[in-house]
Amino acid sequence: MKVQSSTIENKYLRIKSINIGACLYEVYDKQKKINLILNLGSIKNYSSKNFYVGATCGRYAGRISNSKFKIKNKTFKLDGNEGRNTLHGGKIGFDRLEWKIKHHSKTKIIYQLLSKNLDQGFPGDLNSECVFEIKNKSLIIKYQYKSNQFTHVSLTNHSYWNLNKNKKETIFNHDLKINSEKYLEVNNKLIPTGKFKKVNNTINDFNKFKNIGEKIDIIKNKNTKKTSNKINALGFDLTFCVKKNSKNYLASLKNKKTNIQLNFYSNLPGVQLYTSQGLKYKNKLAPYQGVCLETQHYPDAPNNKNFPSTLIKPKKLYKYFTKINIS
Repeated sequence: MKVQSSTIENKYLRIKSINIGACLYEVYDKQKKINLILNLGSIKNYSSKNFYVGATCGRYAGRISNSKFKIKNKTFKLDGNEGRNTLHGGKIGFDRLEWKIKHHSKTKIIYQLLSKNLDQGFPGDLNSECVFEIKNKSLIIKYQYKSNQFTHVSLTNHSYWNLNKNKKETIFNHDLKINSEKYLEVNNKLIPTGKFKKVNNTINDFNKFKNIGEKIDIIKNKNTKKTSNKINALGFDLTFCVKKNSKNYLASLKNKKTNIQLNFYSNLPGVQLYTSQGLKYKNKLAPYQGVCLETQHYPDAPNNKNFPSTLIKPKKLYKYFTKINIS
């Protein structure tokens, strides 16, 4: 695979992306002179497996239980890559593939990928596009896809945000707000149980800005009921159900030290909060160095009838967006 980087920019932002995994490499705020996401250093490092840093995850972002699902009474066995379960599409997910550049202008780039029938076990030839576009101080990420068969799809961008000037500093000085009243309860393998739980009076309440470091301290010190946070003992890896609103507002992340705030908007039903407690890459990336806000469909939706459906119909085009306003 040939690793190729591309740049789009305007007077406010410079965005670098990589064809392997349709990956965000840099989101650079020209006024603050700060790159807002983590990367792997040399672009050559993207030719080997990593922790989905900046990547487009697919065919199915998140986890699918027992690496299988049924469509019209036919069971499809998927490639398991996390014990018995499938994470982010399998061992060779979209983050590992070489996307083609369909279009590249000064402020927009479109990546394209064809995933053939039964790739990682998923049915149907799936044509996907990933768009990165900038308008003023906003980064817009768009996904659209179409298949020739019924299949399940969920794509997300897996950027690790860090609003510090020095990326070695952790996200403990970041404050987070999430527009959500409920989250998905999970078992000890991080698979949704199918139950929706209220965030009220739990560690998972981010309806007002809360400091991430203080929340993680509470989790680590076990000053919280296991029923309110069954993720693990180190941080967050949890799906929040977005409260519907006319502006598609989802979440905000801010850092008072650098005076930067990100406001997230999306037409997707969920956002996965991951505080990078498992992040480790050579001597460059370490736990808690970034925070992921992965806009996506619910994990394991193919096996949960009470979740919004991720089943797509043949020859129908599906479109989703995430917009990030930077101020």
